[in-house]
This record gives sequence, structure tokens and C-alpha cells, in this order.
Amino acid sequence: MKLVIYLKRVILSEAKDLLFVARAQTLDGKSSLKAKSYPMRKPNENHPLAGTRILVGRARHQAGSLSTSLRSLGASVTEIPFIEICKPQSYRPLDDALKNIKSYHWLILTSANGVEAMWERVRKLRITRRTLKHLQIAAIGPATKKAIVKHGLKVKMVPEEYVAESVVKGLREKVNGKRVLLVRAKVARDVIPEELRAAGAEVDVVEAYETVLPEKSRVRLRALMKSAARRPHVVTFTSSSTAKNFAELLGTFKAGSLSAGLLKNVQFASIGPVTSATLRELQLPVAIQAHEFTMGGLIRAIVLARYAETSA
Repeated sequence: MKLVIYLKRVILSEAKDLLFVARAQTLDGKSSLKAKSYPMRKPNENHPLAGTRILVGRARHQAGSLSTSLRSLGASVTEIPFIEICKPQSYRPLDDALKNIKSYHWLILTSANGVEAMWERVRKLRITRRTLKHLQIAAIGPATKKAIVKHGLKVKMVPEEYVAESVVKGLREKVNGKRVLLVRAKVARDVIPEELRAAGAEVDVVEAYETVLPEKSRVRLRALMKSAARRPHVVTFTSSSTAKNFAELLGTFKAGSLSAGLLKNVQFASIGPVTSATLRELQLPVAIQAHEFTMGGLIRAIVLARYAETSA
């Protein structure tokens, strides 16, 4: 509830200043983001997203917080998960690393899912918090930090921008000669381990979970996108995995093209530049990108962009 109240205050303040983030089409057809000024309609203080249909594609156990905030702002929300969080094929690499946790100087966690999956193994192996107290811990963003702190651990570093490149920037000068444990999903970019190794660190990468395609979502998604009356105005993407799986689930992703009819008048909203890059690779134009790469930042960007649409 505090997030919703905060967002309303920030959104309304910016609306009164006539500032918002809008889509701009470049000559090659790609989307970019520009700050522009337009006369805006008077904000609906209680429900700034009234009349807006939004599709939330987060994993089922995570969709609730984003959906609740959007509904509180007046949106009509449909939840269809684009990803499913599963256990890895084997916990042995993670368990071995945790059993030898005293040998590591830094622990890097890149998602709340990773934190919870790791902590499940910590409990299973009966590892105490005291055993982990020596670690310098880096979290990729505030949601990850919150998940870590919830388990009684302190976070040493959160980067200025919540992407892998910013994690590297914050740690590059601190890890020479140090052992680093990176706990992450099975499929992820290798920016962090490659760059930190180049900086002189010994980095071990272990998977705590994997994301898979939820086949049950395929029929629901196609039916939703085929219905002009129910088709969302905005589809949210919170990771590259959600973008890739959306295209796969839609089933029309072939030879680099998507059915224009199914995507008519649909805007794609991205949580940050990495997810946006994946969307563009899939030839899905990015209409909205969060300035702050968090759920709150994504919601704020959607509201401001929708004001722009109705006021232009």
C-alpha cells in the first residue's frame, strides 16, 4: 500500500509539470525513449490507470505485488505467466559451494528468486547465519537486497543501476585476489563472471534455479491477444526471459516476424535496458521503459506514458 501511495504522489507531481516518457520512432523502425513535454489531461488522482488493460507476465508466485499496485491505480489486470521458476537439475554445485562458504570473500545475488532458492539450501544444510557473517554481499537491486535482509544478512553493495554492468563497476576495484560466489539462474548473461575474472577475482558460478516455459499459458495468451475487446493496451516485461517466452508462447514468432494483427495497439513496457534490448531483438518495439529499473519504476513509466497517449 505504501508503494501505491508513493507512486500516486510522484506520478501526479510529474504530470502537473507536464513531463513524461514517450515513445519515439527512429528512421530504422526501432523505438527509443525521449523526454518530451505535452499538455496533459487532468490527472485522475485516485485511479490514474483507469481504462487501461495491462497484461502481467511475471511468474505466478511473483505477479501479485505488481498486479495489486496496478489495480490500485485503476488498471484492469490480467495475469498470464510467461515464465515458471523451477528447481535446477541438481543442487550439488550450490550445496558444495555453501558447504565451503568460508572460503569465499564475496557473495553476489542477482534476483530475489536466487536468494530464496539459496536460502532453502542453507536451511537444508543447517548452515547458520553466523557462518555467513564474514561475507561481503552484493545485491543487484532493492528487491534482491530486501530478500537478503529478510534473512538477517547485511548487504554491502547495491549498484547505482540495477544491471550486471553496474554490479561489475561497483566491484571491479574490490575483488582482485578474492574468491567470489555468484548465485544465479541457469540461463543468464556472463557479464559479471567474465569481467570480475578479468579484474583478478576467482569466480564460481552456481545455479540456484531455472526458468522454463509455462506451457499452460500458451492457449490463454493466444485467446487474449486474438480478442480485440480483451487485448491489453500494455504488456509488462520484467526480464529477458519474459520477453523470449512471450514470443514463444504467442506461437507466431517465426522467421523474425510476429503477427501484426495480434499485437495491434499493444504497447510493450520494459523494466530496463537489458530487457528492452531483448525485445528489440525479437522485433517487439519498446514503447515504455522504466527510468529506475524496479517494479515501482516500471509502474511509474506506464502511468506517465498512458497520460501521454491520451493527451497527445
